Amino acid sequence: MYDRQVRRRRAILFALVACCLVLITAYFGESSGGPLKSVQTGAMEVLAPIQEGANKALKPLRDLFGWFGDTWDAKDERDALRKERDQLLAEVTKLQGADAENDELRGLLEYSQNASLDAYAPVTAQVYSRSYSTWYSTIEINKGSSDGVRPDQPVINDVGLVGKVKSVSDGNAVVMLLSDADFGVSARALNADQPGIALPITGSRNELLFDLVPQAKKVREGDRIVTAGTITNDLPSPFPPDILIGTVRKVQGEGELERQIHVKPAADLRSLDFVRVLTKPAADSLASTTP
Repeated sequence: MYDRQVRRRRAILFALVACCLVLITAYFGESSGGPLKSVQTGAMEVLAPIQEGANKALKPLRDLFGWFGDTWDAKDERDALRKERDQLLAEVTKLQGADAENDELRGLLEYSQNASLDAYAPVTAQVYSRSYSTWYSTIEINKGSSDGVRPDQPVINDVGLVGKVKSVSDGNAVVMLLSDADFGVSARALNADQPGIALPITGSRNELLFDLVPQAKKVREGDRIVTAGTITNDLPSPFPPDILIGTVRKVQGEGELERQIHVKPAADLRSLDFVRVLTKPAADSLASTTP
């Protein structure tokens, strides 16, 4: 029974294939006005309007599906572009940070080549912690006693004096900044050639006071204030001479006793990243140097 059905299906398949071959042969063999081509033309005329109507009816649906597809593709492309943008921004930021660090370190090296620093072996350190209050202004650096850092050693950056070492442990140190209430350094006004003391102004991290000046009226705005160095061998100073402290910003008061000389620090004490500790001063040159 099963074999008979299989043979019947095969016979029908062969008959259909043979019929198709005959029709194809006849179609290509007849003239343009033949019956087969006339049937084809009539079928196309009947079906063409139906196909056109179906295309018009289905066009909004196709457009809707196309819109969804384009929208998803656009979202994926947007997300990929955002990710690429964020990666590029991160790389640019990293490169800019590295470039700024290189400039700062280069400036430290160039400033440390000052002739007055020849007696020192500067140690470059990175700032990793900052502590500011009304009375205290300190930073912590990643170099300590094992690197030759000792209390009271001067600390500079690429533009001038930053402060001095306050305390030391094996691998780090605390630096007292110029703006700390306990800080003070003997100084000199370059243009006026007047000695004095650079002191902090309580609560201010961007202004100092140049005080105890014998002839304060000679000091003018724009005058540079530098470390004075060791003035007498009886009171040797740990600070070498001619390290820039800052520039006179304004002078207030008329009389010598009332006159106040305000100084803007050369170093931006609020954004220190790298500093140099002036370590190991030569004993014989220390007596001849200045704060």
